[in-house]
Amino acid sequence: MVLLAQLRKHLVTAAAAVAVATSAVLPSLASADDVIKWKVQSHWPGASSSYKDSLERIKRVLEERTGGRLQLQLFESGALFKPNETFNAVSRGIIQMGTISPGYAQDKLSLGGIASGLPFAFHNVWEAVYFHKNMGFEDKLRAEAAKYGVYYSTDKIYPTEMVIKKPVESWDDFTKLKIRSSGALQKFLTEAGAAASYIPGGELYQALSTGVVDGAHWGASQGAKSMGLYEVAKYHVKPALNIAGTDVFIVSQKALDKLPEGMAKIVKDALEEQFWLRTNEYLYQERVSLATAMRDEGVQVNTLPDDVQKRLTATAQKTWDKEAERSPEAKAIVEELRGFLKDLGYL
Repeated sequence: MVLLAQLRKHLVTAAAAVAVATSAVLPSLASADDVIKWKVQSHWPGASSSYKDSLERIKRVLEERTGGRLQLQLFESGALFKPNETFNAVSRGIIQMGTISPGYAQDKLSLGGIASGLPFAFHNVWEAVYFHKNMGFEDKLRAEAAKYGVYYSTDKIYPTEMVIKKPVESWDDFTKLKIRSSGALQKFLTEAGAAASYIPGGELYQALSTGVVDGAHWGASQGAKSMGLYEVAKYHVKPALNIAGTDVFIVSQKALDKLPEGMAKIVKDALEEQFWLRTNEYLYQERVSLATAMRDEGVQVNTLPDDVQKRLTATAQKTWDKEAERSPEAKAIVEELRGFLKDLGYL
């Protein structure tokens, strides 16, 4: 209920601001000479649910609210750059916009690993939302990205949950897993005893179906279903590995500065509105997706045994400490997070 109340408040505020800005600055449809075209490199394959629900949505919204003057040319994962090259491409102004996981830009963003999701930290999505927006984590991420000429905006907060081919019934089962992962979670899973490796989204289904990996995380249920992973991996693992802002829009500040008066505000307001709308929508879609997969595809929920969860939690704490070592800013965020989780009674 807390999250829903926050969502309603922010959506109403953002929508009102966008409506005022749009009506005041861009009242009519653009002529061909007025059109500004941005190239947008996604880290999502075209088959991913977020490619449609997040990327195609923001394209539609921006075109509508700028009277057709700002048009986005979308490119799916790997079409122009590898996912871990997109931040640099946007930073250098080679392209105007992209989507990434913050873990792909950890060489630039010391907070990137934390943003990708510290394992076994938040228990509910609203907690991560509160930490991002009410406690200023998003602002700190934005400030760090701004040093590289990049405007940073989280697409949504959601849980990351694994799918696996065989159920985990013991610690020995877990340590035998080969798992597709990325960012901080890849390090965490490896340190916990599994064999975790990064595989691009476009290669994930084949890797899972051929046994290169035994399990993977691509979002949670919705991501797994949209990528066809339930066809070859029938066990959906609970609890979440993490809950975080794992998907991010990045925009070239140079490109924003070149926009006609008022248009940059429309872009930023639309991205802020998207955060609240997509977080709420994604939670609903997650529940529906898992229920459908269980009913129609024989998927089963594999809740990790208590002893496995305890060992993973202990390893997670060490992962937090390592992320804190990346910079003074990272150390401060981890300390703030620990205090927040203690207030909630989790530590």
